[in-house]
Amino acid sequence: VVAFPFEDIYIDKRHILHTLSKREQKIIFYFALLTASLGIGGIRAIVCPLSAYNLEDRGPKELLSFFNWFYWLINLNSAVVFVSISYIQQSVARNLGFLIPFVSVVMAMITIHMVRGEMIYKPKTGSSLLMTFGVIASALKMCCVRYRYLSRGMANWLDHTKENYGGQYSETQVESTKSLARLFPLFAFQILYRTCVMQIPSGYYLQTMNSNLNFSGFVLPVAAMNVISIVPLLILVPILECINSCLFSFKDTGRSPTIYIVVGQFSATLSVMVAGFSEIHRKHFPQVEQMLSEEVLLVSSMPCFHLAPQYILLGVAEALVTPSCSLLSFRLVPERIRGISMHFLTLFNGAGCFMGAFFVQTAHAGTQGNWFPHLLHEGKLERFFFFLASLMMVNTLGFWTIAHRYNNLNQEYISEFRGSLPEEKLLKHEKAIKCYDSVLESSPILSPMEKT
Repeated sequence: VVAFPFEDIYIDKRHILHTLSKREQKIIFYFALLTASLGIGGIRAIVCPLSAYNLEDRGPKELLSFFNWFYWLINLNSAVVFVSISYIQQSVARNLGFLIPFVSVVMAMITIHMVRGEMIYKPKTGSSLLMTFGVIASALKMCCVRYRYLSRGMANWLDHTKENYGGQYSETQVESTKSLARLFPLFAFQILYRTCVMQIPSGYYLQTMNSNLNFSGFVLPVAAMNVISIVPLLILVPILECINSCLFSFKDTGRSPTIYIVVGQFSATLSVMVAGFSEIHRKHFPQVEQMLSEEVLLVSSMPCFHLAPQYILLGVAEALVTPSCSLLSFRLVPERIRGISMHFLTLFNGAGCFMGAFFVQTAHAGTQGNWFPHLLHEGKLERFFFFLASLMMVNTLGFWTIAHRYNNLNQEYISEFRGSLPEEKLLKHEKAIKCYDSVLESSPILSPMEKT
């Protein structure tokens, strides 16, 4: 609500509702961005695993179907927002563009409050985010302080924190953290991919803003181009559901969606590369004047729809990568830390957004504005896209080399992991001893001497 730009809120032409300076408006606006980012981060980290908890005992087919339709609904909502709100904000009134989400969020809060009793979930005890960080921090500390223990046959560096090795954490806690640490390479390879996705509100946005948005006398909102990247996802999800039904039609439940991630990251690579060629193509068109947000800009006469291929390829990538990563993050860890695993996935996705901002700032400063210029037709934005595409290709090949680590999605694998904990083996061993003792005590064949 404090994000109103205040420029179009009038009682009439002589009476303005505020007397804030431009500097004060910027402070309020950036404060609003900060609070919005905190809220979005909390929602993304909680809502998805909270919904998936009802499918804990289901197989990979049901989980992948859930994540596909979950993100399908999210993107359907985004398509409506980008078409309607962006048009209202750009062509009608800016303050309405902020007022509509504000009212929507208030209504959502009221709805959640009314049904809060049905949305409470208590995960299994024994693991927490602080415990996970504690195991990792303790392992790093003990590896540095007691380096000589590394040669004592421990299979994993996190084993230093186990109680039987002088640590302070139980076998169950350490083994759960080990299963989460096994996913860190998967999370790390999503950082650069998320950087490519963040080109939509940065590099792609600049390209669209500097292209001809006039379509049969109607000026398209810049954000409406995002819908082009959403449409492939809305189309592909039903197709992927049919493919998954064929793949999992019999008893084949061990097929991993890592192939989707590889193909999706390759599609993102092609998207950024096509964006570079589109930028070269855009400069060949003569420049024209265009009114955008009450400002006259000198833009290329190339129709903005020429940029559609790069948006489509990135939409295909999102349809393949995001549900598959969520499935692996949720499936390949014990039930007690599945929420934590989803939080880490969100955290690494956020790191990709920061990485994208860092690349943009570095490219602008390092090339003195040549790769990311203030006036797009005077710079070489295509070089930035080609550089990012080369990094993304290396990232895709790197993930392809480790994709085999995440191929086993069988329910038996999870059960075997839980049953392989030394504590549970020891418990079974104690039960067997008690059972053996009871047999000896109740046996009429053995004499007292034989029992002794």
